[in-house]
Amino acid sequence: MRLGLTLAAVTFLCALPFYLDAFWLRIGLFSMAAAVGAVGLGLLSGTAGQLSLGHAFFLAVGAYGYVWLAGEPGPGLPTAVAAVLAVLLAGAAGGLFSPVAGRVRGIYLGVATLALVFLGHHVLLTADSVTGGFNGRSVPPLELGGFSFSADSELTLLGVPFGSEERLWYLGLALFAVTWFTARGLLRGRPGRALVALRDSETAAAVMGVDVSRYRSAAFVVSSMYAGLAGVMLALSFRRVVPDYFGLVLSVDYLAMIVIGGLGSVAGATAGAVFVTALPLLMTRYADQLPLVAAPGTTGGTVGPTEAARYLYGAAIVLILLFAPDGLHGLIRRLRARLRARRTAAPPPANTTSPSRPHTPAAPAKEPTP
Repeated sequence: MRLGLTLAAVTFLCALPFYLDAFWLRIGLFSMAAAVGAVGLGLLSGTAGQLSLGHAFFLAVGAYGYVWLAGEPGPGLPTAVAAVLAVLLAGAAGGLFSPVAGRVRGIYLGVATLALVFLGHHVLLTADSVTGGFNGRSVPPLELGGFSFSADSELTLLGVPFGSEERLWYLGLALFAVTWFTARGLLRGRPGRALVALRDSETAAAVMGVDVSRYRSAAFVVSSMYAGLAGVMLALSFRRVVPDYFGLVLSVDYLAMIVIGGLGSVAGATAGAVFVTALPLLMTRYADQLPLVAAPGTTGGTVGPTEAARYLYGAAIVLILLFAPDGLHGLIRRLRARLRARRTAAPPPANTTSPSRPHTPAAPAKEPTP
């Protein structure tokens, strides 16, 4: 049954580009890229218990690494090679920071990673020859085996013209599927159990033979590589990268994703990423139909669609922390458990009367002893 549901979901997702327009496909692309990065942060903060506010820095390393490696000025490498090297570059950046992550924890690690965001933003603005400065750089389209993921070449399938969004949709699905299965395999294996033990109690984990510093550093490197892959996907979807996008607000958004979806859960991180990413885009499109929300470019209303979306998922975080601390994934899991318990509960018997027994004469009363 689970295999059938998986195949049905895959078939449904693969058929969407034939029916949806570019706006909805673009929302899906941004959501898939955000889900990849949220899964990486979920492994670090939800499973390993390490607070990170510098996730935007590693997304920027992946995005700008791909642009520089594949573009001009730059080495001008094949785009597929540049994408792989950009992910490895983000992992290397995480490896350089891993000694700090291996020795610092809690709010101190959060402050240390916060410094990465400000440092990275300063470098992006000043290194004009690599990053393009304030205006950023255009993103070279990805080419894989002679197939281009841009709209430069004409492609029609079943009478539907396939532009860059339709082509990138299948690339995003493939990369998200790889992320999903590798992250779930990591959580279900020995490294995942070690990270959970490390999160619950460092002393108990060390007694059981877990190398605390090593596993902390490894979790940071793996999370950085997931962020680098998300940065490459975002760059391909946006077609232009600018420094202001990779700021502190982006790191806070990713923390909101894993808190709303559920810490330590791949499915929860995916759900939170879709919610936080799609909400402001939807509110921007339908701002003229929503009360107290000003359409982009107008002065009416109370707040803009982006600010209104932040208020909404800020309220969602408060509600989640109060009523469902384990996030949407934990809430759905509990509901499924209740439904399963109701289905497996035995129904009461239709006839509660006891079967008739043969009548036995009552024993004579014993006479009192004189």
